[in-house]
Amino acid sequence: MAELKEADAAQLHQEDVDIKRADGGDAPSAGGRAAEETSEAAADGDAKPSTTTTERHVSIQTKLEGLETLVDLNGAGRKSCPLCPEEKFKACYSHKLRRHLQNLHWKVYVEFEGQRMCICHLPCRHLKPSLSGDQTSGRHVAHYHCVVCSVTIARKTDMISHLKRHVNKGETEASYSGSSDVAFEEPAPSGQAFEIMKELGTNVQLLPNHTTPQKSDTYFNRKMKTNRQLVFCSLAVLVEERNPLECLDAFGATGIMGLQWAKHLRNAVKVTITDISETCVKMIKENCELNHIRVDGGSRGPRGPDGAGSEVKGVPIATVEVAKMDANVIMHLRPFDYIHLDPYGTAVNYLDAAFRNVRNLGIVSVTSTDTGSLYSKSPNVTLRHYGCHIVRTEYYKELAARMVVATVARAAARCNKGIEVLLAVALEHFVLVVVRVLRGPTQADESAKKLRKLVHCQWCEERVFLKQGNMVDDTLPCNCHGSLPGKTAVQLGPLWCGPLFNTGFLRRMLSAAVQHSMDDIQPLVKTLICESECTTLKSLVHGSLALTNQVECGVVIKTLQSGEESGPADPSGKRKTGEDSGNIVKKLKSDASLEHPPFYYSIHRHSIRGMNMPKLNKFLQYLTEAGFRVSRTHFDPTGVRTDATLKQFKSVLTKYSVPTYTNATATQTSVSTEKTA
Repeated sequence: MAELKEADAAQLHQEDVDIKRADGGDAPSAGGRAAEETSEAAADGDAKPSTTTTERHVSIQTKLEGLETLVDLNGAGRKSCPLCPEEKFKACYSHKLRRHLQNLHWKVYVEFEGQRMCICHLPCRHLKPSLSGDQTSGRHVAHYHCVVCSVTIARKTDMISHLKRHVNKGETEASYSGSSDVAFEEPAPSGQAFEIMKELGTNVQLLPNHTTPQKSDTYFNRKMKTNRQLVFCSLAVLVEERNPLECLDAFGATGIMGLQWAKHLRNAVKVTITDISETCVKMIKENCELNHIRVDGGSRGPRGPDGAGSEVKGVPIATVEVAKMDANVIMHLRPFDYIHLDPYGTAVNYLDAAFRNVRNLGIVSVTSTDTGSLYSKSPNVTLRHYGCHIVRTEYYKELAARMVVATVARAAARCNKGIEVLLAVALEHFVLVVVRVLRGPTQADESAKKLRKLVHCQWCEERVFLKQGNMVDDTLPCNCHGSLPGKTAVQLGPLWCGPLFNTGFLRRMLSAAVQHSMDDIQPLVKTLICESECTTLKSLVHGSLALTNQVECGVVIKTLQSGEESGPADPSGKRKTGEDSGNIVKKLKSDASLEHPPFYYSIHRHSIRGMNMPKLNKFLQYLTEAGFRVSRTHFDPTGVRTDATLKQFKSVLTKYSVPTYTNATATQTSVSTEKTA
């Protein structure tokens, strides 16, 4: 009975709307508009698979203009809202109705796959019963219509959670995909639709549940785009030194990283993509066909069904080797110039195999996503995986980066190899470390000497690397251990105490980012360059004049130069011997004082209570005027990297801070002066 009354109320409401629009002119009715859009959506159903296209609701639109076209706002007379019943919103003129559609319906939409689900007040749901239990005397509940399953949900947060459950189940295809940028291919044999995603000019197809690693082998994380671009730039820099290179993407998943290498660097690299999962290997081969890249051992052209649907039928743009093999096995069997490790979680289980066969002056990049153990949330797991004892500090991100570098250095030393850290980045979702491999026990000993314990004060958070033969309390420059009872210092580590950045390598990475139009990471790389030099200079030249021969650990790296400044360089990139090598080592020792200071201080953590601290850029200027080296850091937006001690840092901060009650005191003084006058 309640359903019949609800249907009658909806029919009467529609008839009233049609009568009023007929009186106002020849404007099409909301029902007609909805029917036209439904028929258009049904016509488009041949291009994209959809099972519920004929049930599209008028509250689901892609743009605000689509919502406004439900009513003829240019016509004269009063008009009713297409998403509200007459008793809720009475007919009004066009200007008022336009504001109503924007403020009430459009501003609170829920977006999914390019479709906006606006809030609807029509009697689509059951009436909410009144306090007396009578459903007919209740009121209609505002709700959203799900774009996937057409269910109605009242709360916006509940609708968002409902859509997340669709994603986890693999139901990511919207019923009304419209003009979304994401394309959908034909359903796979398993019944799931592939989603085509494009990044850096490379197309990859993804399974609907690609965001849940527990339910999908072909895991893909969109938030790791910055990581992929940084790794690509580091490889592009190595290509400038020598080519062709043998590169390994040890954990392919969808294969997007290896495909980007092959598509943009072409014949300069020989890419090998491996994965232990048969599903991932099959997906990588299909993505190679999608990007017109030949799989090593396959046909010469892009493999498709009789060549149909292929844009290029000639020679492929690149060749990639795809292998179903464990990462440890292939790294033990074959040597590589560039190895990238990006497992799900920690990478410590693959470091020994990576350094076993990597070539001299090659590069190993390691991505760790186990942020729980890296960021001091699970200290027992940290001790088990990395062999380090850490606590939560204000500089926990740099602590995590130095801990990963220390683990990498120990793995390299076990293979009689040393490392030179080129880049260490710690962001919200990952820690990326890029190191250059230097063969020889001497280099391994030099790297091992840079593994030290860190003494950390738990009261004031002052920190200093421990030198051999020093007591703990005599090392820290603070007086917390003398003024407070008990011991306030703890030993953390062992950690990497050397530099985390190489300025010359970062400048060439910036040039590669500009060359390949990677606008997203250019600000980050510029921040890293300033951080490596410990300077606040913001004018960075990334043209040909800024690229000169860089010296890294006694190795002259040949880079692009201008014709006038180009000098003799070793074209093979080998280690210099004899007198030249000795001069380079002396130069490196003399430039050791120019390395960036370890760790940073947070200006908010050490602010003085009751004082308004200066702006961060002003404070950097004050520290520079005091004679200290300062720079901002990518680890913390409020952090300051400086060679000043914590006591000196606080003294400058106190000097230029203003009491919070200064303005109030001045106001009271002026008021009292006026009263006495």
